[in-house]
Amino acid sequence: MDATVALDEVVDLVSSLIRFDTSNTGELDTTVGEKECAEWVASKLEEVGYETEYVESGAPGRGNVFAWLRGADSSRGALLVHGHLDVVPAEPADWSVHPFSGAVEDGYVWGRGAVDMKDMVGMALALARQFKSNGTVPPRDILFAFLADEEAGGKYGSHWLVDNRSDLFEGVTEAVGEVGGFSLTVARLDGTEKRLYMVETAEKSLAWMRLTAKARAGHGSFLHDDNAVTYLAEAVAKLGNHTFPLVLTESVSQFLQAVSEESGLDFDPTSPDIDGTLLKLGSIARIVGATLRDTANPTMLSAGYKANVIPQTATAVVDCRVLPGRQAAFEKEVDELIGPNVEREWITKLEPYETTFDGDLVDAMNDAVLAHDPNGRTVPYMLSGGTDAKAFARIGIRCFGFAPLKLPPELDFAALFHGIDERVPVESLEFGTQVLEHFLLHS
Repeated sequence: MDATVALDEVVDLVSSLIRFDTSNTGELDTTVGEKECAEWVASKLEEVGYETEYVESGAPGRGNVFAWLRGADSSRGALLVHGHLDVVPAEPADWSVHPFSGAVEDGYVWGRGAVDMKDMVGMALALARQFKSNGTVPPRDILFAFLADEEAGGKYGSHWLVDNRSDLFEGVTEAVGEVGGFSLTVARLDGTEKRLYMVETAEKSLAWMRLTAKARAGHGSFLHDDNAVTYLAEAVAKLGNHTFPLVLTESVSQFLQAVSEESGLDFDPTSPDIDGTLLKLGSIARIVGATLRDTANPTMLSAGYKANVIPQTATAVVDCRVLPGRQAAFEKEVDELIGPNVEREWITKLEPYETTFDGDLVDAMNDAVLAHDPNGRTVPYMLSGGTDAKAFARIGIRCFGFAPLKLPPELDFAALFHGIDERVPVESLEFGTQVLEHFLLHS
């Protein structure tokens, strides 16, 4: 296997990975495919000489695969390269191609997981195979990890592994994973364009909150001023319509400064139209805009069992995403909004994360991008969602999102995450494989 085989096989690997239906419904009895996909990944690694470890994380079928590639200096902290094998469900009737076909058409690899995140899994797998076959020795130890259950928060994936098998990550000090390294093309004032490669250095929290209102049950025909449904509905409406204060974290400030330098756009945080200015960035504005403030979006409601019975209890679920350092202030604000008749509790609460955009690993990312795109520039940014980095940060691993892709400027990349007709450009996969190879051999 020569130095170009990873480039030659990455498309086939990504297509093959997509053909495994690894839909994660969030329920143990309906989540499928992770075991079969993990075993296939293990077989591709063992085929070129790796010793792999297969681990089921807390429930049957929740498959994870680990493989070490030893480096020239094992006294250095190891680098974790991680990707998740599960995907969100997809309805075939909604798609132009079958979501688990892995079709390669019109310059794209199509299917559920193409960008979230079987593209990165395929690139990592292709390079792991190439390095082992060629006897390549990287500067430091690399742990390749292919994981379960990220799409449901990692309870049966990364968080279970950290809580129960932290020995698997012994010696790891830094990590790279998903939702970073992709390009954003911005127009400059002189008519040229610049590609900014967005390295994820921060994530908002992932916190799901249950609201519960309790009051007197009664007949639907009576006057009734103590109604759980009314209490809950008022609280949900206030929360859903509320705009939390704008807060600029370091990652977001640095990102906006970089975009301002390249584009000439003014992202003045005191401007009443900063959201309007963000829209000039195109589709990525949806992600960036959500990192300027906390969010609390009601997603589920439940109350009652008969039309003429006022129920005793009404509940709602709210998807909360909180900025680093804002949890106490956020909870105080929520309590003021929902009032005394509604109780809240956290049903899932994964902490936010932020690291600085500096150091040797960041330099290696920038050098790798520039080696293959001289018109590129790496910039930090915050992800409005969450990844497995939340788990690894708990054991002191410094985490980044770096799955490099050079994207066509016209592609609405943000819409492809969990979207219909999810797809990744073949040229982007090939570019990303080259950048990732350079990075891993110089980190």
